[in-house]
Amino acid sequence: MIFRQLWYLVKVAGNNLWTFRGRNLVSVLIIGFSFLVIGIFLALSNNLTYLGQQLSNNLAISFFLDRNLKPAELEDIKTQILASELVDQVTYVSSADALGRFRANFPELQEIIDNLKSNPFPPSYEVRLKEKILSLQAIIYFMEKIKGLKGVTDVQFNQEWVEKMESLGRIVRAVGFFLGGILILASFFIISNVVRLNVFARKNEIEILRLVGATNTFIRIPFLLEGFVLGLLGSLVSLFILFILVKIFPLYIGSSLGAARELFSLKPLTLEQAAWLIVGGVVTGTLGSVTSVSRFLRV
Repeated sequence: MIFRQLWYLVKVAGNNLWTFRGRNLVSVLIIGFSFLVIGIFLALSNNLTYLGQQLSNNLAISFFLDRNLKPAELEDIKTQILASELVDQVTYVSSADALGRFRANFPELQEIIDNLKSNPFPPSYEVRLKEKILSLQAIIYFMEKIKGLKGVTDVQFNQEWVEKMESLGRIVRAVGFFLGGILILASFFIISNVVRLNVFARKNEIEILRLVGATNTFIRIPFLLEGFVLGLLGSLVSLFILFILVKIFPLYIGSSLGAARELFSLKPLTLEQAAWLIVGGVVTGTLGSVTSVSRFLRV
């Protein structure tokens, strides 16, 4: 008996979805677009977070050296660097090596280098640190100590870029949720109105159900199932479109961004993020139906 009732309710919801497929399709597309906006900003935030993690995983300090240092002086500086417990590895990069790296990484700037009469890059020691996450104060103290040695002219450290990437990622995520929230609110009201129209369209059928003794819950369930399905389909549509964008965006637009390509790439959502988008779609659709039924279905 219970299974027969459940089957009847599912069948009624399915018939309603198909009968009013035009307005339901609009609801699905609006929900999909709303959660697509959130998904795009999450994918962009994921990329910025990934870049920040890459920088963190490759924490390195470059100490730039005087060109006229003697081998003994170079060795003394290296010894001072290795004396720190923060240091994992020290690599000497000559001026010629630095120039070669620049040519390999920035081939579009070859003409500028060729016009120079001398190598503009000083020699340096590249210092790789031991830990992935270190005390910034300890790193700063170490850098200031080595920078004060004779023959060390400057220091470069990417911690500032790590912090900027993380901050930018948080801002992008917040903007995405703000814009997506506005669109989700619009989706909520649209679904509510769609279900309301469906209620009015089935007014006579509802009256008959009430006359034969159908309970309030029995009458409401098909409408709740409709909202559930609309929200689920909308969120799945958003994930499908986002998947296509993640695959196509680097090919279609990425090449035109030049050096900024990595910064504005899209990283796929994690399983947890995708699950939350689906849950968000389902909740939006279901709550829209609940609100509509509670306000406009007089049972």
